[in-house]
Amino acid sequence: MADPGIHGGDDVNHRQDSGSRRLYNPYQDLQIPYRTLYDLPTSPEFLFQEESLAQRRSWGENLTYYTGIGYLSGSVAGASLGLRRALRSAEPGDTLKIRVNRILNSCGQDGRRIGNRLGVIGLMYAGLESGMVAARDTDDWVNSVLAGLGTGALFKAANGPRSAAIAGAIGGLMVGAAVAGKQVLKRYVPI
Repeated sequence: MADPGIHGGDDVNHRQDSGSRRLYNPYQDLQIPYRTLYDLPTSPEFLFQEESLAQRRSWGENLTYYTGIGYLSGSVAGASLGLRRALRSAEPGDTLKIRVNRILNSCGQDGRRIGNRLGVIGLMYAGLESGMVAARDTDDWVNSVLAGLGTGALFKAANGPRSAAIAGAIGGLMVGAAVAGKQVLKRYVPI
């Protein structure tokens, strides 16, 4: 038998849609404390007390995080630049197969190149920042800015001292702006 609500005009369906409808609760007759079973804590749980005192990721987690974020964002940015370059270099007589091949080659080449560069920059930054935290035995904004300065200088060290100094200054300024922006967001944006 077909559902009478499909064909319309039913009085019962009109009453259910008017807002007096009761939602189905499959646990209502079980008498178990399902709410306490599935209401999980919002704070992280630690196996050892020492882990809960640390307010920072370990150096290995930091290294993996910054390297992965750098490589992923660089690959996406490089692929989009490669797509733009491939679409601009398309010629009127090209077949679809040639155009797709040009797009794939260009996206792969640029994505790989920029992804590797940003991954290496993330690797150097994470290593320098973790080294600064270990050397200074404190975790503050100075470590981040000095790690940015050192990363820029180290990344461009092969191009000469002038280029390394400029890249170091740019790296320090970028990280300083990111740290200041993070503090402003923490203060003025409620999350």
